Amino acid sequence: MRTKSLKKNKINVVTLGCSKNVYDSEVLMGQLRANDKEVVHEEEGNIVVINTCGFIANAKEESVNTILEYVEKKNAGDVDKVFVTGCLSERYKPDLKKEIPNVDEFFGTSELPSLLKALEADYKHELIGERLTTTPKNYAYLKIAEGCDRPCSFCAIPIMRGKHKSTPIEDLVVEAEKLASKGVKELVLIAQDLTYYGLDLYKKRNLAELLKALVKVEGIEWIRLHYAFPTGFPMDVLDVMNVEPKVCNYLDIPLQHISDSVLKSMRRGTTHAKTTQLIKDFRAAVPNMTIRTTLIVGYPGETEEDFLELKNWVEEMRFERLGCFTYSHEENTHAYTLEDNVPEDVKQDRANQIMEIQSQISWELNQQKIGETFRCIIDRKEGNYFIGRTEFDSPDVDNEVLIDATKYYVKHGEFVDVKVNEAADFDLYGEPVQQSNFIRE
Repeated sequence: MRTKSLKKNKINVVTLGCSKNVYDSEVLMGQLRANDKEVVHEEEGNIVVINTCGFIANAKEESVNTILEYVEKKNAGDVDKVFVTGCLSERYKPDLKKEIPNVDEFFGTSELPSLLKALEADYKHELIGERLTTTPKNYAYLKIAEGCDRPCSFCAIPIMRGKHKSTPIEDLVVEAEKLASKGVKELVLIAQDLTYYGLDLYKKRNLAELLKALVKVEGIEWIRLHYAFPTGFPMDVLDVMNVEPKVCNYLDIPLQHISDSVLKSMRRGTTHAKTTQLIKDFRAAVPNMTIRTTLIVGYPGETEEDFLELKNWVEEMRFERLGCFTYSHEENTHAYTLEDNVPEDVKQDRANQIMEIQSQISWELNQQKIGETFRCIIDRKEGNYFIGRTEFDSPDVDNEVLIDATKYYVKHGEFVDVKVNEAADFDLYGEPVQQSNFIRE
């Protein structure tokens, strides 16, 4: 048996899945740091905490493979302990304990105090907004609510995250102020459902009031909205977007499908006509808004006619940003009672067709940007390019602006005006204006 090291333990937090998991890992790391623990993110450590995703099949497979990888390292003596937390652990804890017994302990999504205790740390209630951020220094995720009350047939999130629970405005302002003090300039607001925000605390949809409070935080220059739900969208949010320059003219609103029969089976609470009108209302209210959506193809019972309706609608609506996923048949969801009757190759072909259409739309919209100048935030340097984004682009999922690093120098985390001189399907190429300030010697 391996002799335990006398050196101080180093805790490696490994994050899988969505931005909500990134946020949760950052909170965990902040708690550990406050307990004087040495903690790293996805680096070497003798104690490993894996924050898993359990949303769809591919994510679950990645999570299981990651657990097995670290269990092998434990068996080989390369790490001392392996702990598992997050959505996969919440959803499948009994099965995981049985199938992977060499994990030291499994924790659900709401068991942070217990996880900290296992790591010989105390849960500090006073740490409002104290996180160890893992994103580039200029932006951070701000989770404004946990859980979801929506009844979508295909989604297991309520099983893993519970009912919707909003975070009070005053706590979110404190958190935003602490992030700003560390140099964060952009807040990406996240939740399972932004538009439900406040109903539990304030008895009304209160996202607009939250935005009005957050724009007052000194140092924050962009506020971006992710994961809105189409039914019951609070239109006063668009009024704030129009008058507050800090609120990006950007909205991520997953619409999932457009066929009435599919929407009904998905239990989305809307129709083709209502969804189309909502998007038209958005664009009338904020004419230069960028709308990002996601779609699901291959849902049980989706016919060729349903899919053709979706294709035609995507061509008609010309979304600025769009992602498409194949349906994943998830246990304990309402849709699991239906027959998963669309073959996998058909699902993938349909997703490819949607993304081909979107690629063309994106290329055409990007060509219109050539010659224009955009204010960009610089996220990082990659190879021979500095990588930035406009207010119309969210980190990791949207278009990027590339600046030739062999010709120009720009600072990470700073805003730069960039003139676009070339455009591809999903990338813009440009040069900083006032070139004498940026040209490399």
